[in-house]
Amino acid sequence: MTERPNIPTRNGALLHWYAERSRVLPWRTEQDPYATLVSECMLQQTQVDRVIPKFVLFMEKWPTVQDLARSDTSALLGLWSGLGYNSRALRLRAAAEMIASSGWPTSIGGLEGLPGVGPYTARAIAS
Repeated sequence: MTERPNIPTRNGALLHWYAERSRVLPWRTEQDPYATLVSECMLQQTQVDRVIPKFVLFMEKWPTVQDLARSDTSALLGLWSGLGYNSRALRLRAAAEMIASSGWPTSIGGLEGLPGVGPYTARAIAS
C-alpha cells in the first residue's frame, strides 16, 4: 500500500501562501481593533498605495478611538483629502464616538451596527 502524500489543509495552504506573498502594510502590525477599523474604512474603494501614507498620518494624529471621537471635522476631512468619499470619514468618526461612549461591541452584529461597518469590515475587526 502506498503512503498518501502530506497534503496541507486548506487553512495551512492559505497561511503558507500568505507567509510567502503578503505585503507588509502598517495596519497588519497592529493588534488594535481601532487600527483595523481605520484601515478598512480607508480601503473601501481606495487603492492600498494611496491609503498607506494617509493611514500613518491618521494614526499619528488620532492614535486612539477616543482621540478620533473628539476630532475636528475640518481637520478630519483635511487629512482624509485624496481618499475620496468624505462620508466614509464622517461615518468612521461617528463609529468612534459610539465606541468611545459605549465600548467596543462584543459581537459581529454589534460591530455591523457601527456607522460605515458592513459584514466584511465587522469580521475583519473581529478577527
